[in-house]
Amino acid sequence: MTVVIISHPSCQQHLAPEGHPECPERIDAIRNQMIASGLDFVVNERDAQEVTDAQLQAVHDADYLTSLKSLPPSNGIRVFDNDVWMSPKTLLAARHAAGSGVQAVDLVLTGKAKGVFCNVRPPGHHAERHRAMGFCIYNNIAVAAQYALDHHGLERVAILDFDVHQGNGTLDIFLQEPRVLFCSTFQHPFYPNTELINQPGHIVNAPLAATAKGEDFRQAVKQYWLPALEQFQPQLLLISAGFDGHLLDDMSSVSLTEADYAWVTTELRAYVDNHDFCLGIVSMLEGGYDLPALGRSVVAHIKAMGKL
Repeated sequence: MTVVIISHPSCQQHLAPEGHPECPERIDAIRNQMIASGLDFVVNERDAQEVTDAQLQAVHDADYLTSLKSLPPSNGIRVFDNDVWMSPKTLLAARHAAGSGVQAVDLVLTGKAKGVFCNVRPPGHHAERHRAMGFCIYNNIAVAAQYALDHHGLERVAILDFDVHQGNGTLDIFLQEPRVLFCSTFQHPFYPNTELINQPGHIVNAPLAATAKGEDFRQAVKQYWLPALEQFQPQLLLISAGFDGHLLDDMSSVSLTEADYAWVTTELRAYVDNHDFCLGIVSMLEGGYDLPALGRSVVAHIKAMGKL
């Protein structure tokens, strides 16, 4: 199966201070590793489209979206909230990042692709309905999920988040939406320190200790995610693909490897293959800040998604 890769040059025009981990070079690290592995010859690459205002308003508060438009500086870089930085092209990058998920959903649900990876930034899963935080401005995966429900009329969508930080923004947006199953593994206790009690059944948290290794991650997926998928029977899988749990990534203390990311992707691809009602996978880049480890992990993820 040919996997589609969606990205856009604007995603490298969102700037942060020198030395900041969420840097433009993340896009290059993935692209360069794809070339080094020969993956660029077997994937279909496309430029991301821009998200529409209506698609953003489906998951974000209108006042929040309006306030963002006045924040980008005419030059330079400035912080505005919770380690979210603005440069002149930041909102353009964010619009392409969010739009890539919409585009990917269209490709999968019209039968043009079985798997799509969005190599985009800024990431999105910390962005809540009313605010930005944790490097995130628009919640890219939430925009994609809501679009699948609203535009394509799906009844059940699953979001699987293996970033080492819990996707508090995705949780905030879909806490009262039973059509969206949200499963996440994450280091705990750790940023963003989300309260994990008294959550509805379509929210499946699988916290990992700081000492967790690959076998702990795999056991959590087997114990929590896979049974939840079998019960929920989603028609589409959306992945918040964060690779900052890698043992070489100093963003966390969890010690995962490329093999672990390939394993979880293989499990999710097998779910699609074994259930005719599940139409495919859309994966969107979240964290991952050690550049060589990020590139290798994403390539392993893409290969497993496409059985390449």
